[in-house]
Amino acid sequence: MIVLITGGEGQLGRELAKKLANHHQVYSLGKAELDITKKEEVENVVTSLNPEVIIHTAAYTSVDHCETDIKKAMIVNGIGTSYIALAARKVDANLIYISTDYVFDGLSRVEYKEEQNPNPLSIYGLSKWIGEQFTINICNGTVIRTSWLYGHDGKNFVKTMLSLANQKKEIQVVNDQIGSPTYVPDLADTIKQLIYKKSGIYHVSNSGFCSWYDFAQAIFMENGLNQGLIKPISTNDYGALAPRPHYSVLGHKALINAGISPLRHWREALKEFIREENFR
Repeated sequence: MIVLITGGEGQLGRELAKKLANHHQVYSLGKAELDITKKEEVENVVTSLNPEVIIHTAAYTSVDHCETDIKKAMIVNGIGTSYIALAARKVDANLIYISTDYVFDGLSRVEYKEEQNPNPLSIYGLSKWIGEQFTINICNGTVIRTSWLYGHDGKNFVKTMLSLANQKKEIQVVNDQIGSPTYVPDLADTIKQLIYKKSGIYHVSNSGFCSWYDFAQAIFMENGLNQGLIKPISTNDYGALAPRPHYSVLGHKALINAGISPLRHWREALKEFIREENFR
């Protein structure tokens, strides 16, 4: 099977390329090789490769910068996705679009179901929701919503916490945003299975939930670091530009209905990440 991965330089793109390479012909393309905001380029690349599956991970993911550069957010996450969807339809490829928990407003106190109506608070969330609509309506593609990604490639919250720990200074971490940290290799393993399932909306995140503060505490504990360096702070006091959902735990009913086991608990995944990082 020929698989095209957009956003090949990102942490998920890299992980997918590694996991799919043994069984598929994989083209993992970064921005230099495929600029998703250029319609003609997208069409030319997709038609020349003629993939059976396109996994669309490319996105503008700087949540706060999206608030000040609305045009870029909409062009990359919205219009760029429409170009990918149109090209996928042209070659009859199965499109899998990676979306986010930020499409929800966080007002719930129970896990979000796949069929619930999104109500994004931020420009980033809105632009990703628009990408979802293009994916579904143009080529009947699959939407995968995930949350709080961290992996071995690229920057992420876990690596940031470990880097700050070396400075031996107080670290302020938000304690009133609740979600599910998701280990990129676990996400990639599930996407591999979803390639063969019917199109639809799937929530894919590690099981369980915590606040960012709880997550930071667990990171320090697993590394034997001084947890006292971490101080809880409210979202309002932290003062980030873009609003975040206070609760964005994702339910996994669609995965279960498709015969796929939900991902393991986030604490178990974190332990594996720490073990593997220590051997790198």
